[in-house]
Amino acid sequence: MLPQEIIRRKRDGQKLSAQEISAFVAGVTLGSVSDGQVGAFAMAVFFNGMNRDEAVALTLAMRDSGDVLDWSDLPGPVTDKHSTGGVGDNVSLMLAPIVAACGAYVPMISGRGLGHTGGTLDKMDAIPGYISQPDIARFRKTVLETGCAIIGQTADLAPADRRLYAIRDVTGTVESVPLITASILSKKLAAGLQSLVLDVKVGNGAFMEKSRDATALANSLVEIANGAGLKASALVTGMNEPLASAAGNAVEVRNAVDFLTGRLRDKRLEDVTLALAAEMLQSAGLASSNQDGLRRAAETLAGGAAAAFARMVAALGGPADFVEKPEKYLPKAAVEFAVKATGNGFATGIATRDIGLAVVGLGGGRTRPDDGIDHAVGITRLLPLGAEVRTGEPLALVHARTQAEAEAAAAAVLSAYTIGASKPAADKTVIRRVLPRG
Repeated sequence: MLPQEIIRRKRDGQKLSAQEISAFVAGVTLGSVSDGQVGAFAMAVFFNGMNRDEAVALTLAMRDSGDVLDWSDLPGPVTDKHSTGGVGDNVSLMLAPIVAACGAYVPMISGRGLGHTGGTLDKMDAIPGYISQPDIARFRKTVLETGCAIIGQTADLAPADRRLYAIRDVTGTVESVPLITASILSKKLAAGLQSLVLDVKVGNGAFMEKSRDATALANSLVEIANGAGLKASALVTGMNEPLASAAGNAVEVRNAVDFLTGRLRDKRLEDVTLALAAEMLQSAGLASSNQDGLRRAAETLAGGAAAAFARMVAALGGPADFVEKPEKYLPKAAVEFAVKATGNGFATGIATRDIGLAVVGLGGGRTRPDDGIDHAVGITRLLPLGAEVRTGEPLALVHARTQAEAEAAAAAVLSAYTIGASKPAADKTVIRRVLPRG
């Protein structure tokens, strides 16, 4: 089957057969389909969509483009979560060890940053020595011994997605529901999960800014996962402001360590992390109800999650004392520059996407698939919505390579904040729960 004919049929709004989709994905994997053809296919799907059968076929073809793991030898349930991406979303770093410490196994295969959103894998790469893309043997050993492993796609796991993922990032096709669905689920199915919880972000810092679009994506993910044989549910969570008070790579890792050890816990971040942990524990059969899951997750956070994270980092090549001394190991930017408020009042709005783009502009994200990442740069001490501020007081702290880059990022952050006279009503953090139909 000629790839250009498959592209043409989807361009014209026709339904593709499972055989056509499988053939195109095979070409993506083997390299017989060019980058231009992959981009054209992604754009055709972006404009014309896919029905359920097409999306299931695309997901399974991408899963089967490489190895599929089998965890049947583990003495406990295998579960995971995936976020559709946001700003300051470092939940995975806390969530995996919390759920693992509760008795589940979490083989978390994560991605790099897309567009204005940060990538979990880029964050883990900020830890010196950490092997974010180990071979399968080390991955399995880490999961067995520590209960969790946060890694990236190896060459053997969903290789078709790895290529398509990079091309989507730079061709304006990130927001396509079928492509997002297949990308997420192909990796998770390749990981051999028994259950999955999706964190679908909505708001001005998410790929889905409108509630109806986020709900449609959540329904698609749950429906296609079930169609592909994977038990799944989803939470729709708010992204009208950064989730953590830090955005970047090393700075979000430090924020996660502070969260796990109790030194600092951003309230919204804690709400989302515990809600997702409860959902995962209930889905995995380790909690009798959502409330039971919340209780178990909170107790574990208080007493054992930091140790689980430390064991995972050490098992994957990072420093054994990383949790005790993160400042010793994490890279630090040369310049710190405070973003100062120009008026009195309350933070009534944050253009969250602009915060993410400011991090990309500092070098903490990519504009091309082969761009390097500066793990040290980012933004910390981001004030949340509703915070009171006076003229000259800091809204945030920029970490940059040069003074000029710091000032440019600071200007972007300043313009992203709206300061009003009255304190706004608090946004709901966890908006809705999406379960399989029937």
